[in-house]
Amino acid sequence: MPDLLLELFSEEIPARMQRKAAEDLRKAITDGLVAAGLLYEGARAYATPRRLALQVTGVPARSPDQTEEKKGPRVGAPEAALQGFLKAAGLASIDEAEIVADAKKGEFYVARQKKPGRAAIDVIADLVPQVVRNFPWPKSQRWGTGSLRWVRPLHSIVCTFGPETEEPDIVPFEIDGIRSGNVTYGHRFMAPGPITVKRFEDYSAKLQAAYVILDADRRKDIILHDAKDLALAQGLELIEDDGLLEEVAGLVEWPVVLMGAFEEAFLAVPGEVIRATIRANQKCFVLRSHHVDQRLANRFILVSNIIASDDGVAITAGNGRVVRARLSDARHFWETDQRDLPGYGDRGLKPLDQRLAKMRDLGIVFHEKLGTQAERIDRIVRLARDLAPAVGADPDLAARAATLAKADLLTEVVGEFPEVQGLMGGRYAALQGEDPAVARAIEDHYRPQGPSDRVPTDPVAIAVALADKLDTLIGFWAIDEKPTGSKDPYQLRRAALGVIRILLSNGVRLPLLAAMPAPFGEIMLDKRLVAVDRQMDIADELASAGVPETIMVALRERLLAPVADPRAVESYAEATVQEAWLKSLDLLAFFADRLKVQLREQGARHDLVDAVFALGGQDDVVSIVRRVEALGGFLAGEDGRNLLAGYRRAVNILKAEEKKDAAAVTGAVDAGLLAEAEEQALAAAITLAAPAAAAAVAREDFAAAMTALSALRAPVDAFFDKILVNAADPALRLNRLRLLDQIRAACHAVADFSKIAG
Repeated sequence: MPDLLLELFSEEIPARMQRKAAEDLRKAITDGLVAAGLLYEGARAYATPRRLALQVTGVPARSPDQTEEKKGPRVGAPEAALQGFLKAAGLASIDEAEIVADAKKGEFYVARQKKPGRAAIDVIADLVPQVVRNFPWPKSQRWGTGSLRWVRPLHSIVCTFGPETEEPDIVPFEIDGIRSGNVTYGHRFMAPGPITVKRFEDYSAKLQAAYVILDADRRKDIILHDAKDLALAQGLELIEDDGLLEEVAGLVEWPVVLMGAFEEAFLAVPGEVIRATIRANQKCFVLRSHHVDQRLANRFILVSNIIASDDGVAITAGNGRVVRARLSDARHFWETDQRDLPGYGDRGLKPLDQRLAKMRDLGIVFHEKLGTQAERIDRIVRLARDLAPAVGADPDLAARAATLAKADLLTEVVGEFPEVQGLMGGRYAALQGEDPAVARAIEDHYRPQGPSDRVPTDPVAIAVALADKLDTLIGFWAIDEKPTGSKDPYQLRRAALGVIRILLSNGVRLPLLAAMPAPFGEIMLDKRLVAVDRQMDIADELASAGVPETIMVALRERLLAPVADPRAVESYAEATVQEAWLKSLDLLAFFADRLKVQLREQGARHDLVDAVFALGGQDDVVSIVRRVEALGGFLAGEDGRNLLAGYRRAVNILKAEEKKDAAAVTGAVDAGLLAEAEEQALAAAITLAAPAAAAAVAREDFAAAMTALSALRAPVDAFFDKILVNAADPALRLNRLRLLDQIRAACHAVADFSKIAG
């Protein structure tokens, strides 16, 4: 079967966009082929700095014929309806339509038309221009007099199609003056001339001969392997950086790994700062010694895009000059941060305390609706002190760490290298003699910042990290700045996942609903986010309705007066408490969604999380996960699956009866009405299993709770096999329904089984 080769050759594509662009190209083209009835065998996309390429194998030479069916009016319908149907279906007369009978709707007309397939090359010729013109670049531009928008100027397009045994055809089309062809170009400097290609194997081999490695993952492997070998030859070890490796592989088409150096005197600067400046400014890797201390080495790895005639001497020298200049700046910032601030050293304050005092004096705003950075620090301090006992931390140390946690934001180093915030605060805290736990907490309080980042483990660090993330979530929830769709400008999803990971990794038992309402109320009362906002909304609505300005002024004064009136404080506080509770519940639901994401990534079933949360009052992440794990293990076995089936049968019967009578089935089972052996056995089993399961849940032995419920499996099966629930005798029927209600209640001691899928 024929194969498709497509290449879009342009100026340099930003490294951060390449991998997604390649995937977008693959998906757009293959989706278009499938929609046209061309089911292919395989597809793979590639990206280099100057090209996107796509190989699609096993594409049929022609799409299949299709039969389109159009349903028309009923037989005997008015003439106008028939004529409208004929026109829409393209029929000359009603005799060309078929009559189809339907048991419910009677006979009606159907037009069936055969639509012949198309040659695949024609489908591709229509599809590619459409994909290129609508390509989803994050940023694009027009150039010259053309109308095409592309990330960088597009120079040429290769598009060939044909079987392996024949010369492929050029798929003919034109986009903004660029005609498709079979000519590409090699490395910009080492092989810039035109290259005529046929199919993918030929294309890939000729590009490699022209110093272009098409596969980004292969470029990454070459860089990593050569960098490790070069470091090892010098008795050093490469500090691996996946993000930087991905970026550098997107900057070169022919990677050449070189080693540069800088003066040892710069190693007095913290290693994290050295790494940050070399990484951010020169896209270079840093090295460390193999010794126990693994100190940073005064060497760095750079990746060139050219084989230099002098073996890279000039390239490494040029990079070394820039690195030394940047490290000189970093050293200056590092030394400046350790001096007294003018006007603050005389107060007898330590360096970080000086930065904090300056932050308060400047009134730096955190968010216009949430106040200053200093106000936020005060909230985090209170919350960290409150959380400390729950995580086994000293409240005073937690409060001290929270007080200083943001002070490094005003340091020179963090101002230049924002990525080392927190880390530098911990370093400065250690230098000024703070308790080691305080220094660790300052360094770790932003963690974890992603799925691969480590989680704080020291109790003080846990308290401050939780306080920082919870304050962020609570604050933006209070002002209704929640994530919407894919937009999450304040990274609230990451903050929630951070809280979850901290709690789970450390086994911290923190009831979230107990921790959140007070901070919510604090923010809303302090910022007047309850009554005032609502009153202003009313006033604004009246203004838009055309109320005269003089009346509006008087109305605004009246609406705002209760806030300043001492007599209104009590009712205002009550409204704040109610609002804080509602927002806490909403934020808890957000945590539940994030927890489902976390568990799904670990292979757990998200419906089991729903089943646990549906019980209400579930706000302890550790307890929820333990219950979900036990429930998952139980349902994986035969007893669990059969009990779930029995539960569903019981609940379906109950729902039907409760809907009929518009009342829930409740009440105790009358033992005197249990005439049959199977219902007696079920009642006895529930009498034993229900309290045993509830007691096991109370002591959080969820495995024991599942074991207790498993005893219901056999009597439930026997009951439904032998007993007619809807008996003719109303009293007997009600008694049996109450027995089903007891099955439901016993299962709900563990989870709401109605939320379980499958």
